[in-house]
Amino acid sequence: MRRNRKVKILATLGPASSDEQMIQKLHEAGADLFRINMSHASHDVMRTLISRIRAVEARCGRPIGILADLQGPKLRVGKFANGSEELKPGQTFTLDNKDEPGDNKRVFLPHPEILEAVKPGHRLLIDDGKLHLRAESIDGKSIVCTVVSGTKISDRKGVSLPDTLLGVGALTEKDRVDLDAVLATGSVDWVALSFIQRPEDLAEVRKVARGRVGLMSKIEKPQAIERIEEIIELSDALMVARGDLGVEMPLEAVPGLQKQLVRACRRAGKPVVVATQMLESMISAPVPTRAEVSDVATAVFEGADAIMLSAESASGDYPVEAVTTMASVASKVERDPLYPGIIYAQRSTPEATGADAISLAARQIAETLKLSAIVCYTSSGTTGLRAARERPDVPVLALSPVIETARRLSVVWGLHCVVTGDATDLDDMVNRACRIVVSEGFGNPGDRIIISAGVPLGTPGATNMLRIAYIGADGVSGV
Repeated sequence: MRRNRKVKILATLGPASSDEQMIQKLHEAGADLFRINMSHASHDVMRTLISRIRAVEARCGRPIGILADLQGPKLRVGKFANGSEELKPGQTFTLDNKDEPGDNKRVFLPHPEILEAVKPGHRLLIDDGKLHLRAESIDGKSIVCTVVSGTKISDRKGVSLPDTLLGVGALTEKDRVDLDAVLATGSVDWVALSFIQRPEDLAEVRKVARGRVGLMSKIEKPQAIERIEEIIELSDALMVARGDLGVEMPLEAVPGLQKQLVRACRRAGKPVVVATQMLESMISAPVPTRAEVSDVATAVFEGADAIMLSAESASGDYPVEAVTTMASVASKVERDPLYPGIIYAQRSTPEATGADAISLAARQIAETLKLSAIVCYTSSGTTGLRAARERPDVPVLALSPVIETARRLSVVWGLHCVVTGDATDLDDMVNRACRIVVSEGFGNPGDRIIISAGVPLGTPGATNMLRIAYIGADGVSGV
């Protein structure tokens, strides 16, 4: 199954899309990998979804990636005696450590780490920012606040802290249990980490994961933006989680941050996913708004590796239509005459490594000679990532003997991943590449391709060779 677009689509599974037939429909409509939200999925549900995805993968013959999204710390106020309370701007309202029903003067905050970390002047945003409190005084047991805006608070509403660096890590006890369950399946390719604040938040997960899954950091807090270069360096990929980012930061800052994060990841050669509310109206409507189409197009123009559907595919009324629409918009943008110029203008200078130099040369040769495809042999995935970093106009096929590598690369811009055995020698490498290019629909007998690989063959991270080859008249050998 050949996609006619470079950007990938990540679709969230849920009540509307959990049966095997629907998963196959989503894949055929354009979903390249699937997200399982551990905030809502039990371990049994997760294992069932994984088995169904792998069954679809076996039938379709294409590597499909799976992302498990850990919930992260959910900070919430306690309950109220009346369920909810009306507040007035300017009044005093207290959050404290007394486990008692709240009223219009106070409420229980079951998070001692917040009581210890908040400072006077810090903002506390309740219920996605609908209620804005400003901390006035703190004694370690309570936070006395002034109501800045908003008039209502109710049971178990979420608390966001845009000014406060919490002393706790990004992994909760639930996340640790979920992570163990995810790793035990041996079939999940990516783990998304919620509410990352600092590079140290990744250390614990790295220690547990030991390279068995890729780590995708969700950027949704201002504290993460301040140390973004370090976080990118320690992450395998990034997700621009615009929902929570738009709560903790001014809404008007989010579009600029999206561009900043996409470009930073492109420079680093790390995959980046743009997520949240991309086709929000399609949860209940069969067509999107014009603004949503423009939003999807902007992410594609920026060169994001993947764009994500959340509730649209998980619990919406039109999951297949949402994926089809997203794929259609992405394909149209990539055919736009302005698209190549915008993508190329954002291209980064290659790093001073052999792999980067080889990838740059492969792109330049392929575009100059108008070759049919770039073929890269990759066992660890590094060669594929460096090839995609160049954002070539020519199709890129990533051939790997490791199915886990092919699945993980399914999130990467422009890579058409194929699982194939290791080449035995250079002639076999060329013949195998030519045969796969023809069988996958990227070339015909007489076309030319360029092949990058590491010699000796099968050595991870040793990309050091380029070879231009003609596809033989039989379509299964190369010259």
